[in-house]
Amino acid sequence: MLDTTSTPHAALMDQTYRRQRLIYDLTRKYYLFGRDRLISELDPKEGSHVLEVACGTGRNLQVATRKYPYCAFYGLDISAEMLTSAREKLKDRANLAQADACTFDGAQLFRRAKFDRVFISYGISMIPDWERALERASAHLAPGGELHVVDFSDLSGLPELFGTALYRWLDKFHVTPRNELESALVKVATSLGGTSYVRQLYRGYAQYGVVRASRRV
Repeated sequence: MLDTTSTPHAALMDQTYRRQRLIYDLTRKYYLFGRDRLISELDPKEGSHVLEVACGTGRNLQVATRKYPYCAFYGLDISAEMLTSAREKLKDRANLAQADACTFDGAQLFRRAKFDRVFISYGISMIPDWERALERASAHLAPGGELHVVDFSDLSGLPELFGTALYRWLDKFHVTPRNELESALVKVATSLGGTSYVRQLYRGYAQYGVVRASRRV
């Protein structure tokens, strides 16, 4: 299999977060809204297998492992630097691996091809081929499984000056809001014979989408 963890995007993420990872959790809590809501709405059953794509420093997995101690957790990220922080934080509470969100193979990474829950929190805005990443994540859903996604939205309900300033600041970290998330999730759900929905959070600051796979996937 092609090693996609040595691509220019992987190098860019390592360069961007080599030092940022040390303060990432402290600073991001002030503007990555909706992450804990997503974790609460995962609501996995006992014994479920839960995967986070683009897990970063492992902050979300840490929260999730405490909330759902009866589940098995997995995480992947393209950045070796971010995974250093994640491994320090999670120890043996989650199985972590370096991989590209667009091409990963769960069976190869974790000896598990399907997951009951897959989630991506503020990750698609940093993945160039984000629609492919959604397709890859959904391909790993078990029958009846769910893909949960939260990320920046179009800021339509907020003052224009605020939105302009935020978008300029996000660009410094190679972050691009994906305002076509809803249509992308519809496409993914259709391919699975499932359903999807997207709702806006915090006056359009963030968007939260869910794909539910058919029980016959």
